[in-house]
Amino acid sequence: MSTPRTRDRGQTPHQLNAMPRTDLLAHLLACLDVPRWAEAVADSRPFPDRTAVHDAAERAARPLSAEEIHRALAAHPRIGERVEGSGTSASFSRGEQGGVDAGDADLTRALHDGNAEYERRFGHVYLVCASGRSGTELLEILHARLDNDHDTELAVVADELRAIATLRLDKVIAA
Repeated sequence: MSTPRTRDRGQTPHQLNAMPRTDLLAHLLACLDVPRWAEAVADSRPFPDRTAVHDAAERAARPLSAEEIHRALAAHPRIGERVEGSGTSASFSRGEQGGVDAGDADLTRALHDGNAEYERRFGHVYLVCASGRSGTELLEILHARLDNDHDTELAVVADELRAIATLRLDKVIAA
């Protein structure tokens, strides 16, 4: 999966550059709950433009260790379930899963069953960059990924985490 990027050399992330380190780290951890990554991105300041932010984030996220992937996964809700909480990460997740139709009982049941099967198979929550995708599409992706072996799936999850982090980072930059 390719990482979505907004390439705008004209927009300088002033707020990101000026933010106190502790505040910035909290925002970055809401994008990707990997302290090493957040610290590396924060230490890359000042950023001349959005592209530099994305480049620093991408460099810091390669590679993600299995331990980092599992830590980051713990911060994500199951696809199709109501997102609880009021923090930045919960707010991001609610927006990203906006295309999942919670009013469709059959789809909700299928996602619930698919999530359970995925978790039995891989031992962690099913993660996909849900932004702009329908519940049906997310379910189809889930079913296709059930055929992956554990190593392949962990690599797919790492790519998905990087894609989600990029989208969330754009929200932090734009705030």
